[in-house]
Amino acid sequence: MRDLDKYIDSRKSRDIEFSENFNTVYENFKIGILLKQLREKSGYTQEELANKLDTKKSAISRIENHAEDIRLSTLEKYARVLGMKLHISLANN
Repeated sequence: MRDLDKYIDSRKSRDIEFSENFNTVYENFKIGILLKQLREKSGYTQEELANKLDTKKSAISRIENHAEDIRLSTLEKYARVLGMKLHISLANN
């Protein structure tokens, strides 16, 4: 097991709040990273993407770094500008 995995497991066992929130926070983090990678792969800077979405660079930064509060309509526009379609699925835990 990697050191990070060991740390996370240890922290979960000691901190109930951390344990309860970890999966949600981690999923939000992954969404932000994915959006950043897609933007970079498409060759856009945050400012260029912001202009195409009629918003500010700070909004793109906030989406990429704090994706927990992103609206579906924003995700759809983000995907469309990058030449993609948004697909959402729900699954049992």
